[in-house]
Amino acid sequence: MSNGTKPATPSGESLLFLTDDQLRKGIEAMFFAYRGFTADPDRILENHAYGRAHHRAIHFINRSPGTTVNNLLSVLGVTKQSLNRVLRALIEDGLVESRVGTRDKRERHLYLTEAGTALEQELSTAQRARMRAAYRQVGPEAVAGFRQVLEAMMDPEMRRHYNQVREGER
Repeated sequence: MSNGTKPATPSGESLLFLTDDQLRKGIEAMFFAYRGFTADPDRILENHAYGRAHHRAIHFINRSPGTTVNNLLSVLGVTKQSLNRVLRALIEDGLVESRVGTRDKRERHLYLTEAGTALEQELSTAQRARMRAAYRQVGPEAVAGFRQVLEAMMDPEMRRHYNQVREGER
C-alpha cells in the first residue's frame, strides 16, 4: 500500500462466511476484553466486600431510579433469592433505599442513596475511562460496528430491556 490508501475492508457478505478459527478468536477476545472491562470495578468492589452482582444492581438502579424489584429481577436475569441477598447488603450498608410503592403497596421501588451514587460514579468512571480509550483508539466506524455486534448478540428479551434503558436517555 505504498500509494497511501488503506487496505480494503471485507464486505458484509464475506463476513457471513467466518471460519471456526475466526469465531474462536472473537470469542476469546470477548473473554479477555470482559476481564479488562471488569478489572477496575472489581478492585473498587473488593474494598467494599461486594461482587459484580452488586455492581450490576447499583448500575441499573442508578439508570432507572425508582425501578421496582421485579423490574430489576427481569433486567438482571437472576433469581429472586440472589437479588434479595444483594439488595439486603446494599440496603444495610446504606447504598440503596427501598420505598413502598404509592399505587401498589406490594411493590418496592429502589433508589441509590448519596453513598450509593458516589460508589456508582466511582465504578462507572473507571469503566468509562477504559471504554473511552478503546473507542478513541479504534475510531467511530469501529465503535458503531461493535455496538451493532453486541446488540445482535442479545436475546430478544434482553434487547427489549436494553432498548428501554436507552429510551430513558431521551
